[in-house]
Amino acid sequence: MSGLTRSDIDDILKLIDGSDFDELKLEMGDVKLELRRRGAAPAAAPVASASAPTPTPAPAAAAVPAPVVASGGGSEVPAPLLGTFYHAPKPGAAPFVKVGDTVTEDSVIGIIEVMKLMNQVTAGIAGTVTEIVAANGALVEHGQPLLRIQPA
Repeated sequence: MSGLTRSDIDDILKLIDGSDFDELKLEMGDVKLELRRRGAAPAAAPVASASAPTPTPAPAAAAVPAPVVASGGGSEVPAPLLGTFYHAPKPGAAPFVKVGDTVTEDSVIGIIEVMKLMNQVTAGIAGTVTEIVAANGALVEHGQPLLRIQPA
């Protein structure tokens, strides 16, 4: 693998622009990429490193936007970032949550894949899952409802 291309970096920049994140650090083998927004530092560029490849990190927890009160009652849990939403940790595994499950604010309700990075999504509110809105494997946008929860 030759690392990140300019096109890959452009795609990452577009994802960051559409998110609430101010900083991103990405390491892929011997390539390191650091991006910061809002004048925190100069524009980033790929930097080669002589260090050995690092093991794949555990899935990151995505920042959770505040749940939105739905018109039909309950609250919608919005997607914290743009990417592909998955109901389960891997194909064939049981889903993180099902309709009728009770969740806490910290309960993982799914994962969103962005550029081969898996980001855990938490409920952000305690209650009972009343509807799963986003389909498994669907592309979701920042703020799009993933599921609905009736607060406890």
